[in-house]
Amino acid sequence: METAENPTPRPDGSVPATVIGLDIGGSKTRGVRFEDGVPVRDESTGSSNVQNVSRETAAKNLAQLFALIGGGTVDRVLAGAGGIDTDADARALAGLIEPHVPGAQVTVVHDSRLLLAAGGASTGVAVIAGTGSAAWGKNAAGEEARAGGWGFLLGDEGSGYWLGREAVRHSLRRMNKGLEPDGLTTALLESCGVDDPNKLIALFHSEDTDRRYWAQRASAVVETAREGLETSRQLLDQAGRDLAELAAQPVRQLGLRGPVILGGGLGMNVEALQTAFRAGLATHGITDVRVLEQEPVFGVMRIVGELS
Repeated sequence: METAENPTPRPDGSVPATVIGLDIGGSKTRGVRFEDGVPVRDESTGSSNVQNVSRETAAKNLAQLFALIGGGTVDRVLAGAGGIDTDADARALAGLIEPHVPGAQVTVVHDSRLLLAAGGASTGVAVIAGTGSAAWGKNAAGEEARAGGWGFLLGDEGSGYWLGREAVRHSLRRMNKGLEPDGLTTALLESCGVDDPNKLIALFHSEDTDRRYWAQRASAVVETAREGLETSRQLLDQAGRDLAELAAQPVRQLGLRGPVILGGGLGMNVEALQTAFRAGLATHGITDVRVLEQEPVFGVMRIVGELS
């Protein structure tokens, strides 16, 4: 979904000279300034996704980012963000961006679209496994389909938040059964800076912890899985297979055979999750599965070219 009409191509068919690409995730906002298609500035600030932070915080973080990356004439801004489910969502985010780039055309898309483009594909399905999770796809006819992306209260299976929450639930179940903390609980307690599983309850519901905080606790699962803890291995396996089920939905709806491109912090860096993801998709007959090799924001110029 776009907040402005497609730009008019230049007489030579080239794309705008100065483009700012934004990748707005649940944990941070990354911006890259492109001059004639070449990245010349790359900066990050806190999240400016209003699904995760207040509008005031989002505006402050965007102002900080544009102070680092802006300046001069900007022809176009293309922003990818999670939670962009309606045109109203796109317009609201564009409204926060536009004051920083007067005269520029601002386009807002779901962040999974950046991922597909960064994977070098114009059609296929992109899956984000980061703070949250979502899948988005497009076929050659231009039809689009999405799955997941409902937010942490309704879904986000296979995400960092999901893993962090499941680690807490695992620890509390052991406590209720009178069992001693295992390796996962011990790692989680250390990560949280508390000494008793019972304290996790208040901490989880505290105003001092948020979705990002618990997503970061996924590292306790990843680290103990690498050490051989079966419980943590099972959680990563479940996360990968849940993400595969998410991906299979738009693949089926759009009549695609692939590619399916996995990205996000977890998706790009956790081999056990990648293995489970591939195995889950194989059960659906999907074998063209790729792991993203560059950050999604570098898909911006491909999308701008397609829109031009």
